[in-house]
Amino acid sequence: MEVIKSLFYFILAGLCEIGGGYLIWLWLREDKSIWYFALGAVILALYGIVPTLQPANFGRVYAAYGGIFIVLSIIWGWKVDKIAPDRFDLIGGAICLLGVLVIMYWPRG
Repeated sequence: MEVIKSLFYFILAGLCEIGGGYLIWLWLREDKSIWYFALGAVILALYGIVPTLQPANFGRVYAAYGGIFIVLSIIWGWKVDKIAPDRFDLIGGAICLLGVLVIMYWPRG
């Protein structure tokens, strides 16, 4: 159950970081309303809070989060920007997820 809760927090943090950053991107690059910036800033602030709910120390959480962020970014690009991942994206993403599993969940003695 702890692993499922931890993975949920990783995914939530990733969605906050990518979603908040994307809203600010749209504001700056696509000339969207200032409200895109405001909402993006609030969501990015939430991103700063969510990882503190993880059951590990700061360094380990952020190291593992990097792998989650990579995979979520590939999925975001595929679903939002309509850029399908190629086999190298998929292989690289799988390697990153393997790293997350080792860093966060491998039994330690």
